[in-house]
Amino acid sequence: FLNPWGPCMAWRIFFFFSLQCAVAALGWWLWGGWGAAVAAWVVGWCVVAWILQRMMQVMRWLRADADPYAAPELRGPWREVVQRICRLQRVKQQQVQSQEQKLQDFLAALHASPNGVLLLDGEGRIEWFNQQSARHFGLDLQRDLWQHIGNLVRDPAFSAYDSAGDYSGEVLLNGREHTANHPVFLSVQLHPYGEGRRLMLSRDVTALQQAEAMRRDFVANVSHEIRTPLTVLAGFIETMQNLQLDESERKHYLGLMAQQSTRMQYLVNDLLTLSRLEGSPLPSMQEWTPVAVLVQRCQQEAQALSQHLIPAHAAPHTLEFPSAQVLQAAGEVAGNFTELYSAFSNLVTNAVRYTPAGGRICVQWLVHDDGSACLQVQDTGPGIAPEHLPRLSERFYRIDRSRSRDSGGTGLGLAIAKHVLQRHGGQLGIASVLGQGSTFSAHLPAQRLRASVSTLSPFAS
Repeated sequence: FLNPWGPCMAWRIFFFFSLQCAVAALGWWLWGGWGAAVAAWVVGWCVVAWILQRMMQVMRWLRADADPYAAPELRGPWREVVQRICRLQRVKQQQVQSQEQKLQDFLAALHASPNGVLLLDGEGRIEWFNQQSARHFGLDLQRDLWQHIGNLVRDPAFSAYDSAGDYSGEVLLNGREHTANHPVFLSVQLHPYGEGRRLMLSRDVTALQQAEAMRRDFVANVSHEIRTPLTVLAGFIETMQNLQLDESERKHYLGLMAQQSTRMQYLVNDLLTLSRLEGSPLPSMQEWTPVAVLVQRCQQEAQALSQHLIPAHAAPHTLEFPSAQVLQAAGEVAGNFTELYSAFSNLVTNAVRYTPAGGRICVQWLVHDDGSACLQVQDTGPGIAPEHLPRLSERFYRIDRSRSRDSGGTGLGLAIAKHVLQRHGGQLGIASVLGQGSTFSAHLPAQRLRASVSTLSPFAS
């Protein structure tokens, strides 16, 4: 640690012995042999006292945590001792600061995690938790630290999970903000570590649970929708195989069978359309279609469907569509023609199907101040109760299943329209008043609209 034979140390030893010899010689000259011994002894103890005094300064400094910035000002070997200790202290402080910074970075990463993280001691008390877990369970740092987790998470499912001691799986809990209209689900799992401590992880699985519920509903609905016409077809086939029918009965049964097979065909086509939409790339901005072509095709389809649905003795629908001049001024829309026609057609045909005889369906093309536009379909049908509006665009969601079957709907039209509009950067708007009718709007952004090429100035760039 120190070189006792270094130049400085050797000089100091030489100086000490020279001083001792000089003082001993002076004592010999003054008092003889005893004087020399006493003089040498006094010089030796003075040096020892000086060394002890410096050592006590160093000890007091060390006992005060050896702050490098409060080191005593010393000379000689003690100065080198203090300097080396200061150097070691600075290295130690740098290491501690580096470790603290790494710890803070680690804690910041845990705070930024989308999952909740809680550290529990051996008795189940909260030692630390991140911001996400605070949101999941409504925890407060000042109030809930070192509180028992069982006193804060009172869900019976969690209590049973915690007391069972089997942490190989996870437990599903209702979130703090869970309501019937706004469900929130949390997946919680405990992981033992250390000496009886546990790591508690929580994550929001609301979207996963909703997707799983939608998948189950979708499979159940598809099975139900296909099973119904298949049952009818099977019954008619069995009847025709086992009974002798005259020509009129045979035509009647064949007509009903054709109706059910057509219904299944519509259902399969709509399912294939949804599958194609989910698996295909977003529509291009290079393919432009005149709005007039889309709306006029919807008009022809609406007229044919209205004539098919309304009995001959009943009052027909009143169908109002934009004039040719309005449609010409509407310009063109960028996107996939088949998808856009499917969306517009579903809105128009839904209005025809659900509007009783003598009702009015009004279709308009509206341009907004920001350059966006929408196809608005307004009917005088029975209207829709407010609690049904948020779910209308769900697949197979129907307010009245029997009435939907009578009208020939598959329950997928609005889901297709919503999906198509979202793929084109737009959105589906729904407004309705029970008993007064409904309004459905297909909104398209300004960047997907332009004036018709035939109406542009020849000098336009």
